[in-house]
Amino acid sequence: MLKGEQVYARCMACHALAFDRVGPRHCGLIGRRAGSVPGFDYSAAMKRSKIVWDEKTLDRFLAGPLKMVPGSTMTYDGISDRRERADLIAYLKQAGQTAECTKR
Repeated sequence: MLKGEQVYARCMACHALAFDRVGPRHCGLIGRRAGSVPGFDYSAAMKRSKIVWDEKTLDRFLAGPLKMVPGSTMTYDGISDRRERADLIAYLKQAGQTAECTKR
């Protein structure tokens, strides 16, 4: 198991790669505008954020979700360890290329 996949295990309480749960799916996350998964009920703050997810915006968000998007319904405190955030982002980029994500 990759280090980033181990970090992602924490995310799975609310998220999945290929389908929405309490949080939106992560397939196609890189390059997607925040608050844009069709049918997912985002907070008004997330819809208004105008964030496009890339390595830099994900790193900043994962460090402190509510600091970056006040009013977001994502109540997770964030990941303080820079290496863990980098590993998670690398995993999300790689997972986005897997059959689970590309078959849709």
